[in-house]
Amino acid sequence: MVERSRRAVVASAGALSILGLAGCAALDDDGREFSDPTDRTGTDTVDVIVGAGNGLSYDPDNLVIDVGTTVVWEWTGEGGGHDVVEIDEEAFASELVDDAGHTFEHTFEEPGVYEYVCTPHQTQGMNGRIEVVG
Repeated sequence: MVERSRRAVVASAGALSILGLAGCAALDDDGREFSDPTDRTGTDTVDVIVGAGNGLSYDPDNLVIDVGTTVVWEWTGEGGGHDVVEIDEEAFASELVDDAGHTFEHTFEEPGVYEYVCTPHQTQGMNGRIEVVG
């Protein structure tokens, strides 16, 4: 029988945990983390929750949509004030709001990848990504 040190067992468990999580999220070129893309092509309107989970996320945070689709972000009122600000071209930007039920919408007319953040919470990982295909 082979005896293993506690350190070897813990190291093996840690390595297996990392391998198990490898497919659960993706990083962009700037190190922002997103869940696997949610395909909403073929849909005219897509809803995104602002302040989901622990109050510091968008749900879904990674979308694939068609040109012409309108995305409607709706605030939960959790996690403090939030906004939705596209980071590269500033193609869209909402105001900073903390009211539950508030909505902001944008219709995507050009194909491309649009990444956005909540400016007060971007350092806590509150970011989203939309790929518009056409």
